Amino acid sequence: MNVRLIRHATLQLEIGGRRLLVDPMLDPAGARPPVANTPNARPNPLVALPEPAEQVVAWTEAVLVTHLHADHLDAEADRLIGDRLPVLCQPGDAETLAGRGLTDLLPVGDRVEWGGLTISRTGGRHGTGEIADRLGPVSGFVVDDGESRVYVAGDTVWCDEVERALAEHAPDVVIVNAGGARFLEGYPNTMDAGDVLAVRAAAPEATLIAVHLEAINHCLETRSDLSAATAAAEVVIPADGQVVEVRRRGAGGAGSSAMPR
Repeated sequence: MNVRLIRHATLQLEIGGRRLLVDPMLDPAGARPPVANTPNARPNPLVALPEPAEQVVAWTEAVLVTHLHADHLDAEADRLIGDRLPVLCQPGDAETLAGRGLTDLLPVGDRVEWGGLTISRTGGRHGTGEIADRLGPVSGFVVDDGESRVYVAGDTVWCDEVERALAEHAPDVVIVNAGGARFLEGYPNTMDAGDVLAVRAAAPEATLIAVHLEAINHCLETRSDLSAATAAAEVVIPADGQVVEVRRRGAGGAGSSAMPR
């Protein structure tokens, strides 16, 4: 299995011989205004893509969209995907996506089969209290090729839903959206270092990859911050464009290991 971070939460996931593009944010740097009511008021995205958006999409066989915020599916992604690729999504997002021109839709209720993969949807909380209610609904997804499982947690903090997903699916790889995204008031609405450490404690054998860093103005926790806070916890924090090769450990394939390249 290979996991390549493109930028923010945009991932190229290669598993079971299939190629999935997760949460494509493909607009040029500075194309959109800052997220409102947040610190660090700089136009988004903060950084450029590591390669042309057309190249990212050309690699792809199917797209997985965790939710509809612009930092997970933007106008450039809409334009490039259109009716060309199947899009897996939350059931409640299908009508909106169709209106945006993404017409080959595969809503995931509990689970679906696609291309030899089983794709299951999990819950999450995009923050706490009223903020989570306002920002939701959001989902995570588990992709299983019959030999290994990767859990893309999506925009969520550490919560009961994440704990249940880890216990139910026992993933070999867990990808969390970090950065401690926040508004001027309230608590973070994506994982900060404390949440990442909670995931590490709940899934000690999994390869843990943290993304969603340094690309949107309200994600205040940097790669350096997260690395320092999780130094003893074996968390992989890839750079934009970096590939993480995940190799299974031991007889019977228990656990996994990661080698960035």
